[in-house]
Amino acid sequence: MGTAEPPKVNAAGGPGPATAARLGLIACHDCGLLSRFQAGGRLYCPRCGGVLHARKPNSEGRSWALVLAAILFYIPANVLPVTHTTYLGSTQSDTILSGVYYFMASGSWHIALIIFVASIVVPALKILILAFLLVSVRRRSDWRPEERTRLYHITELIGRWSMVDVYVVTVMVALLKLGALANVDAGVGIVFFGAVVVITMFAANSFDPRLIWDAMEKRS
Repeated sequence: MGTAEPPKVNAAGGPGPATAARLGLIACHDCGLLSRFQAGGRLYCPRCGGVLHARKPNSEGRSWALVLAAILFYIPANVLPVTHTTYLGSTQSDTILSGVYYFMASGSWHIALIIFVASIVVPALKILILAFLLVSVRRRSDWRPEERTRLYHITELIGRWSMVDVYVVTVMVALLKLGALANVDAGVGIVFFGAVVVITMFAANSFDPRLIWDAMEKRS
């Protein structure tokens, strides 16, 4: 009859693997330096001077508020016109989707695909991923933390590329100023779209991916 294996202990003497939190260490958000936790007062990183937090303060609440705001702005960003084009006295207003359709009809499939992915798919996908991560953290899910962490880093990486539509409109407005012959002005939709991109970037920055692993540590 075999003997039971002794429980694993960390370097601090407690059960489970050794983690920074269990060893009394805090990682700097800016430079990644591990510092010793000291009770009382605000802590600063000795290397870069950044404020140290065991977890980002009110990470879930701020991220949820920003995600909900992004959802509200996403609708008018795709419904309202982003450009008003005047050509020989006639004016035409275009949304993001109508712009995609115009490039498809003119044979510029590659441009239509870039605008569709960067301006419609990426913002919606980023909102869905952030909402999924927040729900999983709230439910204390331990489902595939590595994949969820990887999803979070993907949202950080691709979020800024949604600004390509804003850049296109800005260049068109700056270049096509030919008076009564031809003129392009930005529509109110581009303001909502820019707000969606910026808000989702703030939401990703507010979310603390270490919350994904907290459920794993508590279960262990």
